[in-house]
Amino acid sequence: MSYLDELFSVAGKTALVTGAATGIGRMAATALVRAGATVMIASRKGEDCIRVAGELNGLGGSGRAQGFAGDVSNEAGIAALVDKVKARTERLNILVNNAGVSWGAPLESFPYHAWAKVFGVNVTAVFHLTRELLPLLDAAASDADPARVINLGSVMGTQPLADDAYSYSASKAAVHHLTRILAIEFATRRITVNAFAPGPFQSRMTAFATATEDQAKHVGGHVPIGRIGAPDD
Repeated sequence: MSYLDELFSVAGKTALVTGAATGIGRMAATALVRAGATVMIASRKGEDCIRVAGELNGLGGSGRAQGFAGDVSNEAGIAALVDKVKARTERLNILVNNAGVSWGAPLESFPYHAWAKVFGVNVTAVFHLTRELLPLLDAAASDADPARVINLGSVMGTQPLADDAYSYSASKAAVHHLTRILAIEFATRRITVNAFAPGPFQSRMTAFATATEDQAKHVGGHVPIGRIGAPDD
């Protein structure tokens, strides 16, 4: 194994990526499998996760993927997902809280229920799923090799930019702050907690704005680099 391969290797580690059937979640799962991890990928549509897991296993990487349904939009769904994870592993080295939803509507007609729906998946689920998986994260954590929690934020959570996605932008700002809180609380457990704030990528959630080449160019025109994100990013 070369120095670079060893530097980025996660061989022998176990990961869970939520919302991994498409978009950034799938990109993260792909990278982890290629780097040697055993990766559980979960989203509401289990058949999509099973299909994606098969495609990732066909890449020829040293890791393996397994897909199954996992709905983080409610407490019962989170409990069921935790049970599925615990049935497959006693240790969790990496948790990627990627599952998310958005809602777009003009200010004058933005619905009340859109706040509960978006915050439920984007914020509440991040907290509860992470808490319920703490025993597995604790089991994997050590001084030399901490367990990792990675939360998906957004550039929209760092800038006062709604673009008709009021609850989404606010939820991602909440994710960033929750990440800071948990990072402090989990440090003594040898668990690191980080978030990253990507700009626009093609995914099922952003299909309304990035599905076609013209749409992607239009959205990318507002990004300093002049384009939307790509899988290799």
